[in-house]
Amino acid sequence: MLDPGGMESAQALASILSQYGFTKVQRACWENTALTEKRLHTLKKDIDRVTDYYDVVRLYQYPVQGYFGISELSKKQWKRCILRPPAGEGSN
Repeated sequence: MLDPGGMESAQALASILSQYGFTKVQRACWENTALTEKRLHTLKKDIDRVTDYYDVVRLYQYPVQGYFGISELSKKQWKRCILRPPAGEGSN
């Protein structure tokens, strides 16, 4: 999911995502189902290069260590959240 701060950032992000094999599925929503962890790391570096403080990029990933992960670039900082089921669920 992309929320660019300006047209220049939007165009640069679209170009990078296309280079990495992403396809646009909706406005501001791109998809790639075959991105390796190493390639993801390189993608994040390339995204860092073309974004500024006002751009927001959110990457939804599954599986990450067997769970659902969300990586977000906001205010030029990456944050990662791993979502796990509540304790005790699925242990019947």
